[in-house]
Amino acid sequence: MHALERLLRPKSIAVFGGQWAAAVAAQCIETGFTGEIWPVHPTKEHVAGRKAYRSVADLPDAPDVAFIAVNRRLTIEVIQALAERGAGAAVCYASGFLETKSYDEDGERLQRELVAAAGEMPFIGPNSFGVINYADGALLWPGRHGGVRLAREGRGVAVVTQSGSIGVNLTMQRRGLPIAFLVAAGNQAQVGLSEIALNLIEDSRVTAIGLYIEAFDSAGGFEKLAARSRELKKPIVALKAGRSEQARQATVSHTASLAGSEAASGAFLKRLGIAHVDSIPAFIETLKLLHISGPLPGYRLSSMSWSGGETALMADAAEGRLPHFPKLTEQHRARVESVLGPLVAVANPLDYNNYIAGNEPALTEALTAMVSGGFDLNMLLLDIPRSDRDPNSEEYGRPNVRAFETALKLNGARGAVVSSLPENMPEAYAIDLMARGITPLCGVVETMDAVQAAASIGAAWRAPKAQPICVAAAGTARGSHVTLDECEAKERLIKAGLPVPKGARVNNAAEAVSSSKALGFPVALKALGVAHKSEVGGVHLNLKDTVAVMHAGQDLSRLGSALYVERMVSNGVAELIVGFTRDPILGPVMTLGTGGVTVELLRDIGTLLLPATRDDIEAALRALKLYRLLDGYRGRPKADVDAAINTIARIAEFVRMNADEIEELDINPLIVCAEGHGAWIADALLVLRNRNGTKNND
Repeated sequence: MHALERLLRPKSIAVFGGQWAAAVAAQCIETGFTGEIWPVHPTKEHVAGRKAYRSVADLPDAPDVAFIAVNRRLTIEVIQALAERGAGAAVCYASGFLETKSYDEDGERLQRELVAAAGEMPFIGPNSFGVINYADGALLWPGRHGGVRLAREGRGVAVVTQSGSIGVNLTMQRRGLPIAFLVAAGNQAQVGLSEIALNLIEDSRVTAIGLYIEAFDSAGGFEKLAARSRELKKPIVALKAGRSEQARQATVSHTASLAGSEAASGAFLKRLGIAHVDSIPAFIETLKLLHISGPLPGYRLSSMSWSGGETALMADAAEGRLPHFPKLTEQHRARVESVLGPLVAVANPLDYNNYIAGNEPALTEALTAMVSGGFDLNMLLLDIPRSDRDPNSEEYGRPNVRAFETALKLNGARGAVVSSLPENMPEAYAIDLMARGITPLCGVVETMDAVQAAASIGAAWRAPKAQPICVAAAGTARGSHVTLDECEAKERLIKAGLPVPKGARVNNAAEAVSSSKALGFPVALKALGVAHKSEVGGVHLNLKDTVAVMHAGQDLSRLGSALYVERMVSNGVAELIVGFTRDPILGPVMTLGTGGVTVELLRDIGTLLLPATRDDIEAALRALKLYRLLDGYRGRPKADVDAAINTIARIAEFVRMNADEIEELDINPLIVCAEGHGAWIADALLVLRNRNGTKNND
C-alpha cells in the first residue's frame, strides 16, 4: 500500500467540526461514496443524516482519513488523538499556522506542534481546502466545486495545487477536462506536492498530472516524481506562480539581478521533463491534450478550416514558436489537390473552402488526404454557434467532425478540434469529442501553448534523463557574506586552472605603469573594490602606452585604495555573462547569456542548474540571440565556441566543487575570441560565505 493510499482512496471518513464538516459529509453522500462516514460532534446526535460520535475514542474504528474543521489549537489535539488511534491520514482545514508568521508569533510554533502531534500519520495542510476524489466519490472538500464523479472505468487527470481557491476554479471549468483527483496541499507542513503527486500518478485511473506550484517542497521529491512519470508514461504539466519576482533579492552582481526563483524553477522543470505553462487556460488545455494524446512526438502540425481568416490566425499563432506548419511535399500537395480541385490553393495551414461543407464523403476524402502527411498533431478549426441564438448549434459541424475522425483513424494520427474563441466550444461538444479520441482545444493561443508543452515533454522523454541537481548546496544563506575584489576572485579562478589574462594588483599610477610594461601593451586598468566598475567610470580599456596608463591610474585612484592592471584580450568576437547564484531549494543556478554593460537591458539569457553537461551548455548558447554572432554573422570571424563551452563547463565545475562556500559568482564578460584563440575571463566578482567574521562586505 502506498503511503497516502488511505488518504486519497479512503474506505472510511471521519469529519470533525460544525458546518464545514457537515458539508463534507453531505458532499460524500451526494456523490455516492459507498464507504463509512462518521461525524464527530460534541453535542449533535446526527450530522448530514449520519450518527454523530463524541470523540475519536468513540468511533467504531480508526478512520482511513479524517477531515478536521475545528480551530487551530483543537486541531492539534484531534490530530494527536487520531494518530494514537491508528487513523490513516487527515486533512487540516484550519488556518492560522505558518502562513501567519509575519503577523502572528504563535503560527510558526503551532505548526511545529501540529507536525509533532501527527507523528507518523500523514496529513494534508494545515490551511488546506481538502481532497477531491471524483473516481470514488470521496469529497473531503467543504465548499463548492464544479466537477462530477467519473463514470465507471472512467479516467481523468489529477491536479495538485497549493491554493484551494485555484482548485475550486479548476473544478468549475467548462472546457471538458475530466478530473479524477484534486488535492489542495495548503502549507505542506508534512506532506508536499511532490509526494501527493507521486501517489496519485500510480492510480490506473489517472492519465496525467497538473501541478499549481507556489514553492517546491523538495527537489529530490520532484526528481522522483519526474522519473516515475517517465516510467509510467504519464506526463506532467506545471503552472508556477511567482513570475513578478517582487521579492527578488538586491545583490551586488549582474547575475543576481537576472536570476530569480522563476528562472531557476523553469530550468528545473525543463530538466525534469515537466512542461511549464504561464496561465490557467493554457494549463487546462495542456492537460486535455495530454489526457487524450499524451506527449507529442514532435512539433510538426497541420491545420484545416473552411476560412482563410482562420487559416491566417493559425499561421500567425505559430510565429516564433517551435510548433510549426511545415510546407507540404510535392507528392502530398498533389494528393490533396486531386481531391479539392483547382479552385483551392493547397497549403498548410489549409483553407479547404466551404464548397464541400456538409458533403461528408468529400470532406472525408479531403481531410484524409491532408492528414496523411505524418504530422505530430492535426487540427480542425471549428467554432460552434451559441445555442441560445441557433437552435441547430449542437449539430453544427458534425459532418466535419465525423470526416476528421475517419481521417485520423485511417492514418493512425492524433487530432484536435480547435475553437478560435474558448466560449465557442460548448462543454457537451468537448466531452463528445473526447469520447471520439479527439482533443477539444479552446482558443488559438492556448492551443499553441498546449502543443508546445506536450511536444516539450515528448522531446524530454527522448533525451537521456538528467543527473540529480546539487541539492547539497541548497539552503538559505546564513550569516554575512564577503565580496572578494577582482584580483582576489581571479586568483581563485587561476588556481582552479581557468583562463584569466595576466594581471597584477598595484597601489598607484606609478606602479600601474611599471606593471604594464612587464605585461605588455595594450592593458586594462581597473579600480578594485568597486562592484559595477563601468557604471562609475572604474575601468579604462585598451591603454596603449605608459602615458595613457599614468593618466588612467591618476583618475581611478579616487575610487579605491588599489588598482588592477591586466593584459587586454585580443581577437574578441563576443562577450558572455556566466553567473551563479544559490537557490534555497535548487542549489547553484547558472545564468548564461549576452554579457557586457547592457546585460540587464538585453536580457538575452538562459538558465541552467548544476551539474550541467557540455550538451546542456551548448544548447543554452545556441538558444541565445547572440549565437549568430558567435557563428560568424554576415561574414564576421567565427568565435571559438568549443573553447567557450569548455571554459563555461570548467567554471560550472569550479562552482559545483565549492558550492558550500560560493554564494554568487559573476563573470562578465567572458570574452570569446576568434577560432583558435580561446575564451577569457575578463572580469569576475565572487561572493563567499563569511565563516570567520572578517572582511564583511554586506
